[in-house]
Amino acid sequence: MFDFDVVAGETVRDVLDGKRAEVLGIVSDAYRSHEAGETVNPDSYFLRFPDKPDSRIIALPAYLGAGVQLAGIKWIASFPRNTLAGKPRASAVLILNDYETGYPVACLEAANISAARTAASAAVAATALRPDGYTGTRVAIVGGGVIARNICDYLHAAGVAPDAYVVHDLHRESGEALVAHLRSTQRRAAAFTDDLGTALEAETVVFATTALEPYVTTPFKPGQVVLNVSLRDLAPEVVLAAQNVLDDVDHCLKANTSPHLAEQLTGSRDFVTGTLAGVLGGEVPVTADRPVIFSPFGLGVLDLAVGAYVLEQARAAGSAIAVPNFFGETRRW
Repeated sequence: MFDFDVVAGETVRDVLDGKRAEVLGIVSDAYRSHEAGETVNPDSYFLRFPDKPDSRIIALPAYLGAGVQLAGIKWIASFPRNTLAGKPRASAVLILNDYETGYPVACLEAANISAARTAASAAVAATALRPDGYTGTRVAIVGGGVIARNICDYLHAAGVAPDAYVVHDLHRESGEALVAHLRSTQRRAAAFTDDLGTALEAETVVFATTALEPYVTTPFKPGQVVLNVSLRDLAPEVVLAAQNVLDDVDHCLKANTSPHLAEQLTGSRDFVTGTLAGVLGGEVPVTADRPVIFSPFGLGVLDLAVGAYVLEQARAAGSAIAVPNFFGETRRW
């Protein structure tokens, strides 16, 4: 009853690297469960710092029923200046709690879990929003960091097979590294461009940057699919000129995301087409007469779903680290 396990980052990475297809299914199912009301997903809480306006630590509490029956919280730090020293921008832990007793059952390194659920979310959207496939098209990746690499890996696992990738990053070395990764892992044509406009002409554009304010001001063209993963790259006019699919409407329309700016500009949510779960279930149609933008705020229930799977796999493999006597009190009297 009072077992407590730690799952280290190396174990998390090993589990996820071999199970991308399974993670895609887990994320898709979690979206459907959330849409069906089988979750509790409160607002995220942002801890910000006056002398580091670009940095934050976010708490994402959540509960996921639907056969998982776990609550928990992800505590994830985003410090973009880390990248200047060659370190990843994000670090995180995930605490999982037993729903029956409320007791914590595990602590998992969660930067890998967060990256996987974010990337899988983008890949699920990519296949749903371009159901005819990616043959004869290009995919542009704007931002060449860890999240971008994971997105490319999950796009591949989801069967997204464009004719070529185009990569743009203000830090050329990061962009070139992603190009090399695409060439070596997917054996696919990939090239770096230092011209943002060239990247934005691709049939599918993925944003995975650390941008704090919009810099893309020209609307996309009909038929383009935009995966707005980093959420703050697009001016509100760009959002308003497109069909907009969100992971969760209330969550996404806050914290000055691009969709939130569009709501502030218009005073309305009429520009929201629907949710990704609605698209997956066939209730929300998207058309080819306007571009489609997918904006995922990032739901804690996705972290719980993926984290629960990682814990199960780690325990089965004997790679979870048990912590004896973690709780100082195990009896009320």
